[in-house]
Amino acid sequence: MWLPPALLLLSLPGCFSIRGPASVRGREQGSLTVQCRYDPKWKNYVKWWCKGAVWSSCQILVKTTESEWEKDRVSIRDNQRSHIFTVTMKELRRDDADTYWCGIERSGVDLAVQVVVIIDPENLLSRTIANSHGGLSSGSNVRTHYILLVFVKVPVLLILVGAILWLKGLRGSPRSNGNSLSKHTCPLT
Repeated sequence: MWLPPALLLLSLPGCFSIRGPASVRGREQGSLTVQCRYDPKWKNYVKWWCKGAVWSSCQILVKTTESEWEKDRVSIRDNQRSHIFTVTMKELRRDDADTYWCGIERSGVDLAVQVVVIIDPENLLSRTIANSHGGLSSGSNVRTHYILLVFVKVPVLLILVGAILWLKGLRGSPRSNGNSLSKHTCPLT
């Protein structure tokens, strides 16, 4: 889409009417949240979230026709009091990594800000443990603590207890006087 330079200059002040993070990260199978702030004068306008590197041809995933809307794995909620709209993406997949846009629909050229979404692959070990124990939430500190507990803390504790018991066993056993052979004889038949 080509805009004459004068029209482009007229649309520039609106670019600062919406702000969002430059990038956000999420873990595969997890979720992420993006908050986009806007000037109060845009509170009654429709907000949208779209995917694609080129703003003019990006695919709109959700938009606010009410205060909240959810489609598939993406939802959008507009808090008009705080002038923030929030986009949540859940059950993230690797192919969700892309360039996205927070936008405000208006007559003429829409307002938008670019947000790069980065998806970190889920650790295979974490996925196995989470799936076998009720699916702990992705990216949580609970899962990290559980992994450390099962694979580090408990084995170290068992090794220490075993070493202590073994050392106590050595100290508590009666010492021999150097004769390893017994003087007892077995009767021959």
